[in-house]
Parts: sequence; structure tokens; C-alpha cells
Amino acid sequence: MRVYNFSAGPAMLPQPVLEQARDDMLDWDGSGMSVMEVSHRGKAFVACAAQAEARMRAVLGVPDNYRVLFLQGGAFGQFAAIPLNLAQAGRPVEFLNTGQWSAKAIAEARRYAPVNVIADEAASKYTRVPASDSFAVDPQAAYLHYTPNETIGGVEFGYVPEVGQVPLVADFSSTILSRPIDVSQYGLIYAGAQKNMGPAGLCVVVVRDDLLGQARPETPSVWDYAKMAKNDSMLNTPPTFGIYLLGLVLQWIADSGGLEAMGERNRAKAETLYSFIDESPFYSNPVAPDSRSWMNVPFLVADADLERTFVSEATAAGLTNLAGHRSVGGMRASIYNAMPIEGVHALINFMKQVERTHG
Repeated sequence: MRVYNFSAGPAMLPQPVLEQARDDMLDWDGSGMSVMEVSHRGKAFVACAAQAEARMRAVLGVPDNYRVLFLQGGAFGQFAAIPLNLAQAGRPVEFLNTGQWSAKAIAEARRYAPVNVIADEAASKYTRVPASDSFAVDPQAAYLHYTPNETIGGVEFGYVPEVGQVPLVADFSSTILSRPIDVSQYGLIYAGAQKNMGPAGLCVVVVRDDLLGQARPETPSVWDYAKMAKNDSMLNTPPTFGIYLLGLVLQWIADSGGLEAMGERNRAKAETLYSFIDESPFYSNPVAPDSRSWMNVPFLVADADLERTFVSEATAAGLTNLAGHRSVGGMRASIYNAMPIEGVHALINFMKQVERTHG
């Protein structure tokens, strides 16, 4: 039985994608082999990877002067790769700190560059994003990095920071492909695949051409953007299954109406769940209303002692992975692209039942 999987990642995948992968598992593209068994340098897989890139460009609206890279090491690997590629030794980089993933990126960047945190939401306990006019970017900075959506805290930017001529870098791991974005506003965006794009193990980097070729000599070759771009992301053996599944997910998005339609559905799911939480005296959401995530919805029950009961009973009801992150507790419903509105309604009905029983 398929459950409604509210995991923050690895997250649920669209059922049509899984069904296609199942059908291809033993004989992909008439090869008599799984896609995981074919040579990454063979014509069939080279075409598969090129198709995945073309679909990414079409669905996300990637301009011609950007390269799309399929890398490994996850988004965490990019915390190091970005300063190594974009900041010459000694040149400062700037950050907005809105939660745990921002903090991890900051800590890693400090190993390679002077870091200036120009906005930090510690005072709000990371329950909101900084006001758009509350910080100023140093025009000499190599780049400004921010996390548009904090998966753990459920905090999301409703605006794109103004940076002037400074390259804007964004960790889109938990919001990429959830709605339209203007790629041209960014110097570089990156995202781990395991939320809206496919299985864990693949990281997609979209980087503007003028930012290539600046890597420090000590940069590992597999994280040197110019080298990977020159080799079509195949300097080493790429994550072939992840690239194949990304292509299927992108086709599913295109067939579902593209990012405009995906955004409308995601907005509706989030508004439905937040409305129920706000109207209930039994549940609460700790995030400022103007900073709430569409993708990750944390919530609390009136009696914290009920958290384990809630999670265990939800699991028994086919609503899985609702426990909040171990660092913050509570509950969290991640409602990425593949979560249908029916899953949100099923969760709300269960929450009503718990409220009637324990409220």
C-alpha cells in the first residue's frame, strides 16, 4: 500500500515516475539492461543526460549563458565548492543566516574565505526572514549566499535579495521546481535532488558562464565548475540513475502544466494546511506568517507529551515521516511537488481526529 510520505528528504516521488522506472528497470530503452548498468559514455546514456539537461533548461527557464551541471556530494558538497570556485583567496563572501542550513553553509565557507554574516535571525529564533531593507551588500564581496527555504525551520523568503552587481548564490534544495523563478537574477543556484527532483545522490548546479574558470588551484577537479562543464558533467562517472530519474520528473512536471501549474498547486496545498492550523486551538505554527514555507510546514500540539502519540498514530494511518527534525521537535509536514492535495486533506482529517480525542 502506498502511504502519504511527508518526509523532508529523501521525499516521495511522483507515482507515474516510479511506475516508468519500474517498467524500465530490467530493460531500459531496449538495451536489455537497467539504466544503472549501461556505460555512462555510451551513446544511449549520453543522450539520456543531454535530454535531462534540455528538460531542465526548458522547465526551469535557464538562459543560454548558464551551464547546468550534474554533480555529486549533495548540496553540502557545494558549501565548499562555491567559495573554492567563486572567491579568490582572501576575498570576503557574505551570508544571510536564517536557520540550520544557512549555518552549515556558513561554517563550511569559513574554511575557505572570510565570511560576513550581514543578517542573522537569531533574535527571532529563526522564525522569520530578515526584512529586505535590513541589510546592505558589500560591493566588493565575491558573492552573497542565502537559503530561500530552510527545510528544518519551515522559513521561506518571499523576495529575492537585492545585490547589485554582486553574484547572488542560492541553495534551492527544498524549493527548486516548486514554482517559477527568474534564473537570471542569480549567479549560481544549486539543489540536492532528493526533495523535488529525484533520488539522493545528485546535485544540480546552474551557474552563469562568467563565473566559470575562477576556481582556486586546490579545488578538486570534480567540483571545478569549468572542468565539469567542459566534460558535460562526466569528468568522472556521474550518478546515472539520478540523472535518468531527473529526466522523468522533469517530463512529469512538463506534462502536469509546467512550473506555473505546479506553483498554483503548491500554494493551494500550503494555504489549506496553514489555514487549518491557524484556525485550530490545538495546533500552532511557530513561523511568522510572512515567512512561512510552502514546502515544509512545522506544527506543534497543545500538549508536547502527545507528540510521540501523534506520530505513531499517524504512521499507523498511512501518514508517514511527520516527526519534526530532531533538533527542534514537534511535527513537520513536507509537501513537495509529488504530494497530492489528497494527502494534505488526509493529514487534516487525521489532525481533526487527534484534536477530538485529545483536545
